[in-house]
Amino acid sequence: MNIAKLVFKASASLCLIAACAPMASAQSEGDIASTQYQGELTAKRRLFPEVGVGLRAIKRGDGDKTYILSSQGLMVFDGKDRKLLTIGSPTADAPASKTAASAAPPPGIGFVEDFDIDAAGQIYLADRGANLIVEYSPDGNRLKSFHVNSPLSVAALPDGEVAVATLHDSHLIVVFDKNGRDVRDFGELEDISSREDLNRYLNSGYLATDARGDIYYAFIYTPEPTVRQYDRNGYASQTIQFTEIEAFAAAQAARKEIERQERKGKQPAFKPILTAIAVVRSTGEVWITLHNRLLRFDKDGYRKATYQLYAPDGTRLDANSIVVEKDRILIGSDPLGIFEFERPDIKLGQ
Repeated sequence: MNIAKLVFKASASLCLIAACAPMASAQSEGDIASTQYQGELTAKRRLFPEVGVGLRAIKRGDGDKTYILSSQGLMVFDGKDRKLLTIGSPTADAPASKTAASAAPPPGIGFVEDFDIDAAGQIYLADRGANLIVEYSPDGNRLKSFHVNSPLSVAALPDGEVAVATLHDSHLIVVFDKNGRDVRDFGELEDISSREDLNRYLNSGYLATDARGDIYYAFIYTPEPTVRQYDRNGYASQTIQFTEIEAFAAAQAARKEIERQERKGKQPAFKPILTAIAVVRSTGEVWITLHNRLLRFDKDGYRKATYQLYAPDGTRLDANSIVVEKDRILIGSDPLGIFEFERPDIKLGQ
């Protein structure tokens, strides 16, 4: 076993699991329990009313820009919520004439699972439909692309590198350089199922990064919601896992469904368990959503709070994307749209 694997095994055994308070930490078990807050969060208002059905992801960029990925394409808005450009919409990619269409239709985008923006404003799309990572300039010009088999999530790293999570690679994360060359891969799969294809599917995940360039891998389907943190070279530093009593029933149900599909032998089909992740780049806090449940973890992996999410009219809000800013949280839900919340931890002085 190599050193990287030994490091991971050691960190996994200690795990820094949110529910496992008796860990080497400055916090006592009583202190940790006392900081956990549970309650309801109701959105202040809905934003971007044209976005609803088909919403996939939201991210914020420099200059107060908001990037929204939906079935309409990737839309970019300024700080006053005015649309600046759309990448991949039917109108944006339509040829100028029938003659042009028959000759050489311009490249559009296929089925985009995820996107990210680097420090220079370059946009990276994980186009699963075309098996590509596609790079666009800040003003929406297509620059280049490279082949990746079934990309699910993408995260921009320093020095022009990008991390990609796929549906088929033997590791969780593959890192490509600025020329699209595979330079390293890392992240051992969890042993969830004895069926190889089913196990790989259940190890699917979302990516996020922090200011240091650390990479967070959020497992979508593991029965116990799990996030692993790696440095950009692939060394695992901690694992955050939600295993408290309130998560037990859902985990048991997920394991029964895994056993049922193992026996059927058909193509895997599961409902997500962990539905979105956001990392506060300046502090390293990790926020995840489990449908309409929002969980906040500090930079050391301790759970600080749990909230139930609701739209302004009281409708349950099942999240598929989350952005945590200095004084607010944006929650995206398909088909309900994008909603703005006050940050409860700031309001309560947590």
